[in-house]
Amino acid sequence: MNVAENLVTALADHGVTTVWGVVGDALNPVTDAIRREDRIEWIGVRHEEAAAFAAGAQAQLTGTIGVCMGTVGPGSIHLLNGLYDAKKSHVPVLAVCGQVPTEEMGSEFFQEVNNDVLFSDVSVFTHTVTSAAQMPQILEQAVNTAYAQQGVAVLTLPGDIGDSKLPDDAAPRFAPPPAEAAAPVSQIQEAAAVLADADAVTLLVGRGARESRRQVLDLAERLQAPMVLTLKAKGGLEHDNPYAVGQSGLIGNPAAAKALDDCDVLFLVGTDFPYREWLPKGKTVIQLDARAEHIGRRINVEHALVGHVGPTLGALLPQLPEKRPSGRHLDKATKAYATWHEAQQRLTDPDHDKKLLGRLRSLGDNPDKLIRPEIVAKALNDHADPDAIFTSDTGMSTVWLSRFIEFSGTRRLLGSYNLGSMANAMPQALGAQALDRSRQVIACCGDGGLMMLLGDLRTAVTYDLPATFVVFDNGRLGMVKLEQEQGGLPEFGTELDNPDIAAVAAAMGLDAVRVTDPDEVAPALQRALASGRPALLDIVTNPDEVSIPPKPKVAQAWGFAIAKSKETIESA
Repeated sequence: MNVAENLVTALADHGVTTVWGVVGDALNPVTDAIRREDRIEWIGVRHEEAAAFAAGAQAQLTGTIGVCMGTVGPGSIHLLNGLYDAKKSHVPVLAVCGQVPTEEMGSEFFQEVNNDVLFSDVSVFTHTVTSAAQMPQILEQAVNTAYAQQGVAVLTLPGDIGDSKLPDDAAPRFAPPPAEAAAPVSQIQEAAAVLADADAVTLLVGRGARESRRQVLDLAERLQAPMVLTLKAKGGLEHDNPYAVGQSGLIGNPAAAKALDDCDVLFLVGTDFPYREWLPKGKTVIQLDARAEHIGRRINVEHALVGHVGPTLGALLPQLPEKRPSGRHLDKATKAYATWHEAQQRLTDPDHDKKLLGRLRSLGDNPDKLIRPEIVAKALNDHADPDAIFTSDTGMSTVWLSRFIEFSGTRRLLGSYNLGSMANAMPQALGAQALDRSRQVIACCGDGGLMMLLGDLRTAVTYDLPATFVVFDNGRLGMVKLEQEQGGLPEFGTELDNPDIAAVAAAMGLDAVRVTDPDEVAPALQRALASGRPALLDIVTNPDEVSIPPKPKVAQAWGFAIAKSKETIESA
């Protein structure tokens, strides 16, 4: 067995089912080994960035290491953005990168780059194999480190290493994952004492609590605490949750903001929520996180719980008093959330702009009578399967998804929610669909994001990945437009001269349709989801739809008014 065969067999034995990349030179021995390994499917993308996003999506969904490949120089460089997303999402990914032959290393050979330096910031492990004798121990170290630190490992293979022979007994053995552990008893007792004396507790719950649904709901019930969910906690914690009051931050709502402002004790559970300006001031703060480095880096924390959510809450709950608080804080928050949610739902009616109030509103924010994006999100919520996987591009498409798609059942959600990259939704959907071609996968794409990696729409056709790509086609970089206008600046540089995206997708072999009538959104979506083939809906949506932040500032409103005045004058 040679080095390449050893590597591929080890990954297949470990449960890896897909490898993503672009073939070429130094990695030819590896891709040839994949060709002969029935347990692994090779998916050749059109751009290596898509490969890294897809591998990271698979790691998020399964917990098993995702694998992508890029060959010498540019091929490896193209992986970087998707790998940074994996890094900031804290998921294990192995990138196998090509290098020039060992005898040429350091000579500024054609396409040569120093991968160990290039990937030093994005990776928890990086090493260039310079001798077959280093294998398989270096592979073991790479994979084990990626799991232990939940990050990216980069293994670089020079062109003359892959074919080098190894002893027959050189079988890699990857270490098992560490067991989940509770925080120390002293920390749990200290937190319990604080919670027992609190009148109003609000929970801010993140992805780290997603697999501990029962314990988190029991905590909210015991404390009569409203629960603000981060975007990444929606899947698994939003459905059938009487304590949930939606999201905070720019995509949030007034009820969630008020629940945070009105509490005495803020309890951060499994979240590294990064937006300081949306966290309340002057509260007693408890933070529970398995990563000690996350404690206190967003807000001053008086009481730290360093441990995994499930076992820690399991130990904390018996120490809380049986007597519940009054429930006034919870009732106030949930009623405010229900009122806001009901008002938002009115915008999802395809006939909204035909009614009196809708006609008046549309004079200002939808004069061209385009489809409101809320209608699209509501249709997705109504017609997607209860176990559908959603991906979303960074920007306005994420806003509508967060507000109108409920993650009931076993629905899952992926996005570039830490890195904030464009162009992530489509390749992440490819990765999710390759895991299970019978499970419904829906990508909520911005037109700007989709156009960045447009070529990999063809990958869905080539490898029979029947994902549905829903494009919020507003001809804008919508979030940037909103940022400019709230700052008092006229819109500039955000307009997109899009082609007919549906026509382009159809030419690529997808079932594609352009939707311009709000009454056609739901029927078109139903047909796409039922097609069993890669499908794309190019839905022409209103670019002037405004996502009002939970606590709008006077300066923002004034800036928006000034920006609109400037836009009107300059277009006259």
